[in-house]
Amino acid sequence: MTAEALIGLIMLLVLLGAIFIGVPISFTLLFLAFAFGYLGIGATVFDLAYFQTIGLMKEELLAAVPLFIFMGFITEQAGLMERLFTAFRMLLAPVRGALFLVVILTSTVFAMATGIVGAAVTVLGIMASPVMMKAGYDAKLSAGTITAGGTLGILIPPSVMLIVMGPVLGVSVADLYAAALGPGFLLAGAYIGYLMGRAFMNPKLGPPVPREERIHSAGHIAREVIIGTLPLLGLITATLGSIIGGLATPTEAAGIGSVGALILAIAYGRFSLSGLQRALISTMATSSMVLLLAVTSNIFGAVFARLGSANWITETMLGFELPPSLMLIVVLLLIFLLGWPFEWPAIILVFLPIFYPVVKGMGIDLIWFGALVAVVLQTAFLSPPVAMSAYYLRQVVRGWSLATIYAGMFQFMILQVICVGLMIAFPSIATWFPETLHEASRSQVIPEEYKKILEQQRRAPSLEDEDWLIPKKK
Repeated sequence: MTAEALIGLIMLLVLLGAIFIGVPISFTLLFLAFAFGYLGIGATVFDLAYFQTIGLMKEELLAAVPLFIFMGFITEQAGLMERLFTAFRMLLAPVRGALFLVVILTSTVFAMATGIVGAAVTVLGIMASPVMMKAGYDAKLSAGTITAGGTLGILIPPSVMLIVMGPVLGVSVADLYAAALGPGFLLAGAYIGYLMGRAFMNPKLGPPVPREERIHSAGHIAREVIIGTLPLLGLITATLGSIIGGLATPTEAAGIGSVGALILAIAYGRFSLSGLQRALISTMATSSMVLLLAVTSNIFGAVFARLGSANWITETMLGFELPPSLMLIVVLLLIFLLGWPFEWPAIILVFLPIFYPVVKGMGIDLIWFGALVAVVLQTAFLSPPVAMSAYYLRQVVRGWSLATIYAGMFQFMILQVICVGLMIAFPSIATWFPETLHEASRSQVIPEEYKKILEQQRRAPSLEDEDWLIPKKK
């Protein structure tokens, strides 16, 4: 190991220590990159930071981040989740475990309209927990259902995390979206199967909605279902469908989705200037956090690579000569452990680039790997003791203790691990849909002027495209 590579490893260890004691991560990344970078490569570190920032500003995909976040906040304020919840509750009231099923269906559909985990868990907690308590539902299972359903937003497109992950892995966001749908629906199906099985074996865990609280008019139920689901499904088709179908880039689709969410808010009578102001402020705060972290982590990663530390880690891990499947499990386990203390932006932007060369060197499919990482990070959201979803839910439901929420989440964490195992054993769960879309696009007769556009959408710019973007150690 060279002296420069050792400096880089010390920089990484100092970063981990600083974050564990609560130092803000973005400024820590920048300070350490400049301090250790100057020590290792001199004043070149400042030129490197400049070029890294300019290079990131050229990344058009990142413009979709604030647009999708804005779309999520407007959709939440428009009350679309409440309408969806009410519609499913009316429709499924006679079924055992109806409220379990309603929560999972609502969160699955709503996840396709917004990728904000905190908002989904919070809104579901406010809406579903009082109804579940009143109906006598098991507290642990109810808490686990809300937190598990709410975290689907980090996985199911249009996930903001997948937009950020695309350029890091050098793959198309459209392909990542297509790959994430299979695991997302697999998890939702596993949740439903588990909850319905428990409810049917023990009706006391989740009894049907009391007869006196049901709506018995078929016309009224049909009207609520149509009003509550069709507009939201139209919004999802316009955004997610246009991306996966190759009709629009993620940024263009995000713009369409933002306008569509505003139209729905107006149509439902929930639009207000104060609400718009809150959505804009929330969007600015969330986007600033993600994008500032993107800039600082990009600089940190470039310094880390220039010092030679990234190459040393790659060569060391590949030197173990483990089978690709075992190496993949090791990398996923490390990402899972990092998911406890770190939010997903830090893992995707800081640590994933460190593991990326190892995965690529093992010949592992990067789209499949991206889908696996997304499921593993969602699992980390459900893993005590540092499970962010538990704290989101605890803030709005004071009747459930953290111990109760943790006990409920643990059951779903086991389901998550099973689904990760299925994805490793059967990669087609994630790769089938992207491959099918590629085959369909190749079989179509596409005008020449559109082929270049489709190719640009299918191939995201890699972090290795330009030598100065992540300079190699000479």
